Parts: sequence; structure tokens; C-alpha cells
Amino acid sequence: MKKILLFLILLIPMKVLGINTSARSAILMDIDSNRILYEENINEKRSVASISKIMTAVIAIESGKLNDKVVIGEEINSSYGSGIYIKIGEEMTLKDLVYGLMLRSGNDAALAIAKFVGGSVEEFVEMMNKKAKDIGMKNTTFNNPNGLDQEQGNYSTAYDMAILTSYAMKLDDYKKITGTKKHTLTTNKNVYSWINKNKLLFIYKYTTGGKTGFTEIAKRTLVSTATKDNINLVVVTLNDGNDWQDHQSLFEYGFNNYSNLKILEKGYITIYDDKYYQDYKLYIKNDYYYLLSNAEENNLIFKYELEKKRKLKTKDKVGVLNIFLGDKKIHEENIYIELTNNTKRSFFDKIKEWFVNIW
Repeated sequence: MKKILLFLILLIPMKVLGINTSARSAILMDIDSNRILYEENINEKRSVASISKIMTAVIAIESGKLNDKVVIGEEINSSYGSGIYIKIGEEMTLKDLVYGLMLRSGNDAALAIAKFVGGSVEEFVEMMNKKAKDIGMKNTTFNNPNGLDQEQGNYSTAYDMAILTSYAMKLDDYKKITGTKKHTLTTNKNVYSWINKNKLLFIYKYTTGGKTGFTEIAKRTLVSTATKDNINLVVVTLNDGNDWQDHQSLFEYGFNNYSNLKILEKGYITIYDDKYYQDYKLYIKNDYYYLLSNAEENNLIFKYELEKKRKLKTKDKVGVLNIFLGDKKIHEENIYIELTNNTKRSFFDKIKEWFVNIW
């Protein structure tokens, strides 16, 4: 039997501020919660060009082979467009190839990575599509590791690319590589010094990473991330001729209108309307933060669902706390019980609880 208790904080209409971009599709998303703060045609499927390389980097990083030596093979012969101009027989680590992929958008680096990690470009593309499905990218199809629109390009949405970037930014190696302004290395055939093409790293001080892209079909595509005051945001724009400015404007909107607030604090909790567990200590195990606007701080609903258990031991789960923002559920937290000598039930207490459950 469950007992449901509601704690409602007065609802106040959310104030919506107008934002305009030059993008065909655009999204501003909180990286930590995947909450959407601004959207425009976010589920429209379009060619995404070289921002596809974010997935290529993720697959490479998660292969566990970043420090392995790669010998460049004939797979790079089919490369064209932007490159890092590596040569057949050249030796470098997989990590250095990922730097070349992300900083200089090397199409040759993408092919070398695919061959080394996947065994073949075709098998690597299968890995890309499987990963996309696993992390919830429902409207994405990868046909190559570089984003070129040759016979078949890569198609996705602003929303899916934001989901991908949110996932990628939780990988330490990805976060370091995408936020690097300059990378240098020496191989058996050349000396390289790569400057990141992501202009925002140099002109917007809160930028933490991202990836540029362009083809004639996709036009300008851009993913960028930024952090300020414990707020981590991602912006994706597709077909945007004013992307550098639009990304800064969207970030400023997010930083100026939202705060990352602690909604729950781990430790003991008090549920005032509960009588069944009033002689026990209830607790939660985790802190919980969520991005809220000033107006939304008053829009939260806390809903406790407690199970009336007859047999109890310390650390038992006895219910859940659901948190809603308006009518949308944003979080679920388990509630646990702690028994002490002071809260040990007598035989009379057990009989009383039995009658309560019957009636």
C-alpha cells in the first residue's frame, strides 16, 4: 500500500523572453539535465556536415586506444576537403588524430580513425549509428565518419546533436581535446601545429569547446559549449550564416536568465504529513541540482510516495520523491529508512500498525 503526499509551491506563469537567430534550426540546452532553454525547428532532419565528427571522436575515445600508435594507411587516399595532410606510413597516436579531427576538422584524420578503431570505415559507421541509438539520438543517420555530402551525407537534428554533445562533454578526454586552442606534435614525417577552428574559444571567454562544419548542402553548422557560474550549456545551429554571434547571444540568454539551484540536499528529510514513519529517520542519498529561471523557483511540486512496510531494516527503500516543474516530471529520488535503538518498535507498536493497515 502506498501513501502519496503532495507539497505544492505556488505556481507563477513563466516569463518567456524572445530570441531571434539566423539559423534554420537552433537549440540551447543545459548539458547536465538536457533541459531545453530555447528551440527552433530542433527536430528537423538536415545534413550536419563536420559536426558529425563529434561522434567520430566519441567512438575513438571510448575505444580505450587513445595512446596506441596508428600507422596511416591507404584509407586516406579517398579524403578530400579539409584535412591535416597526413601521409601514408606516418605514425602518431590515436589521440593526436582526434586532436587533428576536432581542431582542424581533418577528413583524412576521420578516415584513419575509422580504419584503426573499426577495422574498416563501414564497420566504424555501424558503430557510430549504434552509439547514436544507445544515447537517444532518434533522428540521426551516419553514412561516413567525416560529414562530407558525397553520395550520402550524415543527417541529424539540432536536438540530437545537442544530446550527443551533452554526452560527449561528460568524457574527460573529449572535454580536454575540444577545449584546446592549439596542439603541436612531431611525427616520423612532419611537425604539426594545429589552431582550433572554433573561433568562439578565442572571442567568447566562457567557451569550453565545440565543432565547426560546412558543406554546400548543409551550409554553416556549429556546436559550441560554455560554462559560467556552475551552468554548463550547449548550443547547436544548423544552416546559420551568423552563427558566431547567435551562439554568444544564446549563451548570454541562458546565463542571464537561469541559475543552477540545489533542489535537494542529501541527508535526513522530514515529511510533515506522514504519520506511519514519524518515529523513524528517513533520508535521501544524493544532492540534486536543476537549472531554473527566477520565476520558476516557485513552480516546483514535490510528490512523496511512501510504502507502508511491515518489516523494516536499516537502508531499506521505503518510497520515492518525485519532483515536477509544473506538470513535467524532472527528477525521481529514492527515500531510505534508518533504524536506531531509539526507533525500535515495540510489540504494541507492531500491533497498532497492523490495525492501521487493515483499516
